[in-house]
Parts: sequence; structure tokens; C-alpha cells
Amino acid sequence: MAARVMLSLATSARRATARVRSEHCALSLDAGITTLTMTRALSATSFNNREDSWFKSLFVRKVDPRKDAHSNLLAKKETSSLYKIQFHSVKPESLEAYNKLCIDILPQIHKDENYPCELVGTWNTWYGEQDQAVHLWKYSGGYPTLTEVMNKLRQNKEFMEFRKERGKMLLSRKNQLLLEFSFWNEPVPRSGPNIYELRSYQLRPGTMIEWGNNWARAIRFRQENNEAVGGFFSQIGELYTVHHLWAYKDLQSRDETRNSAWQKPGWDECVYYTVPLIQRMDSRIMIPLRISPLQ
Repeated sequence: MAARVMLSLATSARRATARVRSEHCALSLDAGITTLTMTRALSATSFNNREDSWFKSLFVRKVDPRKDAHSNLLAKKETSSLYKIQFHSVKPESLEAYNKLCIDILPQIHKDENYPCELVGTWNTWYGEQDQAVHLWKYSGGYPTLTEVMNKLRQNKEFMEFRKERGKMLLSRKNQLLLEFSFWNEPVPRSGPNIYELRSYQLRPGTMIEWGNNWARAIRFRQENNEAVGGFFSQIGELYTVHHLWAYKDLQSRDETRNSAWQKPGWDECVYYTVPLIQRMDSRIMIPLRISPLQ
């Protein structure tokens, strides 16, 4: 009797072991099939992504951020122009006197051949930061021209008196040195009347090349109404700053022009890829002073 019981237990143990081994093999086989299926799916996805990226590269101008400084990759090669933008926060009660002082003095500076600089535009903000003046200057010879002009102005008694008088009217001021994007329009004088929008973007560090690659394609969507005036990126001052300058007949035409861009295939893709690059952004609607070449 004891022998039969022992034999029965041994047989049951062998059957249980065989069943466990069989289930383990089945699980291993299922896992292998699942892994193979996932591997094939990932490989197909990777191939499709590579194929899609290769196809898009045929139509999108890109620059390699590893080859050179951003300024050399993104700025215009045919010119060595440097731009300076100034932001002056004026005491509200002094804005009229400030404008008169600028109208009297600024044209003399850029018309004098001894000062090789050009006044591109001068404005007051209408919407955005109030009681603010914005000036944009161009130095065709780059940094050497900027240094030459600054040294000469320090010796100009009339200009130094102008700065002293202007300083009494200001709450704060800041400036930036800029280069212009190679794919943007060059700002040239235009007749008015126009309003101008200065859209300023503070980008995440390290994203300027990506921004340039997207806007090199997107700028063609914003040319039909001649609204694109100039595009710049900072070199000195607050870095990774981009300024886009636009001109419109009025606020209604601005709204219509901006909305029409969304009807063009590709514009939405530009917005999709550039929005994540932005830390903050700002818009100013500006009115040109009567001495501004951009009217």
C-alpha cells in the first residue's frame, strides 16, 4: 500500500513538472513573437521617419549648428551691416518734448557724412508698453563703423547736450546690437501712412538655428501684402532675442493679413515647430515719427 502511494505521488510530480515546462515554453514563444512584432514595428516606424525626414530635406533649407557661429550661419553674407535698436521709456508728461527734441537732432546725425550711420526708423508705441520710443539704426560697416560713430559723437557738443537734455525726460533705456537674418527683407524706406508691429521673441538658449531653419521657409507665406519689413537677432544685450518688424495699413489689415497666412499650407507647421522654442514674446504697435524713413 505504501509503495502504491509513493508511486502515485511520483507520477503526479512528473506530470506537474511537465505541465510547468510546457506553459513556460508557450510563454517564451508568445514573448518572442511579441518582441519580434514590436521590433518590426519600431524598425518600420524608424524607416518611415528617416524616409520622411529625407524627403522634407529636399525642400527645406537647413544650416548645421555644429559648423560655425550662429551669427555666421544666419546673417547675410553679402553685407556686414550691424543694427542697433533702442528702447526709451519716457516720462508721460515729457513725451511731446522728447519727440520734438528727436525730430530736431536725429536727422542731422544720419545725414552728416562724418557719421556713417543710417536712421532706419523711429516710433512711439501705440499699443504695448506705453510712453515708449523705439529707434532703429544701421551701421553699414559693422562694429568698426559703430565704434567710429560713437567716438565722434562723444566729441560733438551739440549731441552731448542733446543726450543730457534727453536724459531728464527718461525713466529707463536699453539697447541691443542686432544682425539681420539672411532670408528676411532688408528694411528700406517706405511711404505711409502705416502702422508698425514689432514682435519680439525670447528664445530658449540653443534654439536659434532651429528658429532660423523654420522661418527661412515660413517667410514666403508673409510676403503677399508687402508686410515684412525686417528680421533681426541679438548679438549684444539680451541674447537669444529675435525681432520681426511688420508694416500694415491699419489694425484691420493687420488682422486680415495674419489670418490669411493660416489658409496657406505650411504656415501651421511653422507655428507648430517654433512655438516650443519661445520662452516669452511681446508685441508693440508703433506709430512712426514724421522724420522716420519708414512711414
